[in-house]
Amino acid sequence: MSLVAQSLNLGHGGKPHLNAVSAAFERGKLTTVIGRTLAGKTTLMRVIAGLQNADSGALMLDGKAFSSRAAWDRDVAMVYQQFINYPHLSVFENVAFPLRKKRVATAEIAKHVTAMLEKVGLSAFGERKPSQLSGGQQQRVALARALVRKADILLLDEPLVNLDYKLREQLRDEFRGLLESQRQGIIIYNTTEPSEAMMLGDQLVVMHEGRILQAGIPAEVFEKPASALVASIINDPPMNIIYGQLDGKSIVAGGGLRLPRPKRFAALPNGAYRFGLPANEMQLASSGIKGRVTFSEVSGSETFIHAETALGATVTQVEGVHTAPIGSEVTLAIPTESLFVFAAEGDGRLLSAPQQEQRP
Repeated sequence: MSLVAQSLNLGHGGKPHLNAVSAAFERGKLTTVIGRTLAGKTTLMRVIAGLQNADSGALMLDGKAFSSRAAWDRDVAMVYQQFINYPHLSVFENVAFPLRKKRVATAEIAKHVTAMLEKVGLSAFGERKPSQLSGGQQQRVALARALVRKADILLLDEPLVNLDYKLREQLRDEFRGLLESQRQGIIIYNTTEPSEAMMLGDQLVVMHEGRILQAGIPAEVFEKPASALVASIINDPPMNIIYGQLDGKSIVAGGGLRLPRPKRFAALPNGAYRFGLPANEMQLASSGIKGRVTFSEVSGSETFIHAETALGATVTQVEGVHTAPIGSEVTLAIPTESLFVFAAEGDGRLLSAPQQEQRP
């Protein structure tokens, strides 16, 4: 059974915040909703929580009407980007609050709250007030309060976005374990980060400007993005998009560059297309297209080299630490068998994707 959104529409000031949004959020699975700022992710959550009403459309929970239920009558817990805690209560009492509202026995409250504070790394802070904690610790309090009540629907609206990088990475790694206790419910997690979406989600929903662009298993969406727009949202760094033509046996791109046309493009007619190449498939080489480095960033054991070429702006992801001063020249090779092909118009509908290795 699941929570189903049916053609939800919501507008404000003549602008659509939700545009015919239809999706199913399955019980027992974690659904990540990814999209850029103003994609409509938070608005969708507010409609699910009953904090906002859609102009049209409906919500169904396990086959029963859900939209007409008041917010207080929906068993929903929500964690916001900005942590919200009760400043006059201790950390322990903040987490205990929803259990006391349910009139859970005192001994049970103590057991559940103590266990939850340990899970989120706050065992030593139970007697402190939120104002005595760091921002990251305060967000953990809000997260613990939402988790301890074991709500039927758990909404997480970019809950890690305001944490420092190290803490964010640590909590991200722990998150699936933290959410195990919620597995009988419906969990929806909003993010702008592709790595979070791919790592955490059993299901993935891609949103943009109030629309759902694609939904499915994360690996399948990544391997076969429905459009160039989807590819740019779920790739980090964004996929390189090359504008060009199919002309006979060649791909003709910027600056008159000619590349061999792969056999899998045989069914595509000559004409204009967008070609996509993930940053980790763009290769530094001794021969190929020349570019000037505009930016270089070392991230852990990888280096991201941004360059301006006749193809436009490109980014190459290479293993190891590489020195690439701004203004220096690089040579890039484009493996044509790794190219995605998208339509030239609109969002760029996917026309061909590289063969992927069989997943177990």
